[in-house]
Amino acid sequence: MPRPSHREKLLDIAQDSILAKGFDATSIDEIVAAADITRGGFFYHFADKNALALALIERHVIFEDQIFDDLFARAAELSDDPLHRALIGLKLLAELLEDMEAGHPGCIVATAAYQERLFNQAVRDANRRAVLGWRRRFREMFDEIAKVYPPQEEVDLNALADFVSTVVEGGIVIAKSLGEPKMTAGQVMLLRQYIRLLFLPRS
Repeated sequence: MPRPSHREKLLDIAQDSILAKGFDATSIDEIVAAADITRGGFFYHFADKNALALALIERHVIFEDQIFDDLFARAAELSDDPLHRALIGLKLLAELLEDMEAGHPGCIVATAAYQERLFNQAVRDANRRAVLGWRRRFREMFDEIAKVYPPQEEVDLNALADFVSTVVEGGIVIAKSLGEPKMTAGQVMLLRQYIRLLFLPRS
């Protein structure tokens, strides 16, 4: 397995620290010391903490998108039905979260949102694009479902798409607060049940 580049090593170290204690409490000196490079080595890759935050957000989005792509591609192999495909994908997501013994490590996008006062407009815009990208992904999924299964109750599909992110991100926060790492998976399964009830015709 190839060794990570200096840039990736810096991103890995920064991410671990930021998820543990936030952007504000993570210093460049701390990252440099852990990476065993000079400050000049850090600034070769990142002009400042804004550039570091931007790189972390962009990398996180790619990583999360790949996870969702993989999960829902597996679901598509198991069913052609849009609702069943979504339900399978959410079950696979819950299983993935359940398998994380120490719980989900956290979300860089959420962490940056909590401390947005620290960042320039480019970082805030990147965070907004990340959230809107997840909204678009799940809105497309719900649009496909609604064509076959009209919702049983009136629902804003953008709000429903955001609800997926809200449940996952909120589940991570609550699981960490309570020291119950398996809790997020349970929240996703409740979301799955709601979506099933919302779209499946009532007999």
